[in-house]
Amino acid sequence: MVPATALVVGRTADVRPDLVHAVRGAGLRVRSVAAADLEADPSLAGRPDVVLLSASLGLRRVALLSGRLAETGSRRSALVFADGDLTALETCVRAGFDYLTPPYSPSLVRGRLTAAWERGELVGAVELLAVESTVREYERDLSLAHDLQAGFLPESLPRPPGWELAARLRPARLVSGDFYDAFELSDGRLGFVVADVCDKGLSAALFVALIRTLVRHTAERFPDDPWQDGAGPLVHAVVDTNRYLARNHLRQGYFATMFFGVLDPRSGSLLYINCGHLPPELARADGTRASLPPTGPAIGLLPDSEYHLGHAVLLPGDVLLAYTDGVVEARDLYGGQFGREALTAAVVPGRSAAALLDGVDEALRGHVDGAEQSDDITMLALRRQGAPDDAAGSTGS
Repeated sequence: MVPATALVVGRTADVRPDLVHAVRGAGLRVRSVAAADLEADPSLAGRPDVVLLSASLGLRRVALLSGRLAETGSRRSALVFADGDLTALETCVRAGFDYLTPPYSPSLVRGRLTAAWERGELVGAVELLAVESTVREYERDLSLAHDLQAGFLPESLPRPPGWELAARLRPARLVSGDFYDAFELSDGRLGFVVADVCDKGLSAALFVALIRTLVRHTAERFPDDPWQDGAGPLVHAVVDTNRYLARNHLRQGYFATMFFGVLDPRSGSLLYINCGHLPPELARADGTRASLPPTGPAIGLLPDSEYHLGHAVLLPGDVLLAYTDGVVEARDLYGGQFGREALTAAVVPGRSAAALLDGVDEALRGHVDGAEQSDDITMLALRRQGAPDDAAGSTGS
């Protein structure tokens, strides 16, 4: 293949006729345009195979025009030509531009234009291969991160007698900046976590894995302690994780909001620390509502942050929903958010934990109505059995 079209750019549209004649004699269609007109409207370039720029425009204008045309896809290769100022031509050549010098004969011009065009094609092909290789490598890394992250989510959730637990995580991308976890502590109590890292993508997924490991490792291994009401595993897991992140990863700019609760299945007593996270929704069997607001800042911001304990009691039939901001900030096709009010209306006591998540999911999908998901969506529902409708039996997922 050889170039078929050429654009000649000079100080005026009336570019030296011997060059234009030689390019036409080489078998190319030629158009001429003034540099000032092209700078004002790059679309005047069309889509030529090669662009010839007058060296007398000066290196700065030549480079700017060449770069602008390349960005818009209006050229594959660019050359400079002598237009009476050999010093300007030498400056452009030293800067790396291919060039044409008089006398302009069709055969010589054709050979130079074809060689420049073929080099441009080769460079473009190499760049495309490099981009494709980078994309494949990135996709492979994402796939590995996805598998790694999936391994950090619990394969199954604990099922203490008389309780239901269900969770959902729907990433906006292949990997998520959200996570949930649930596990039994050494004294038989149930720990559960919902968290949201401040970013998305591969690095956020790795940060998620770190937080989940720190929180669970500390909570599961913290022995019986003198803390009142057995809050030691909860407090130490949050404080130690925050201190580690703030001291070792603050430069990366990552932090996370997190709700961490510890439930006594026998009494229904719930101790929690809400680290700057959205307040979980507590819907009681008697129709009343409550929320569990933050009791401290997000983790990873300051090593000496203070966290306070919160307390609630779940009675038979009560349900607690913890979630990330991807739920309430889910947008429809017009940009309208799902919102806290719609979420509250979808949290209906009397349903099983899994059915409650189905109901919220249905309301979410109805609101979004096909709009692209922009953030990770994570929900965890905890329900205490014992309401009249439990006679038929229900289980979490």
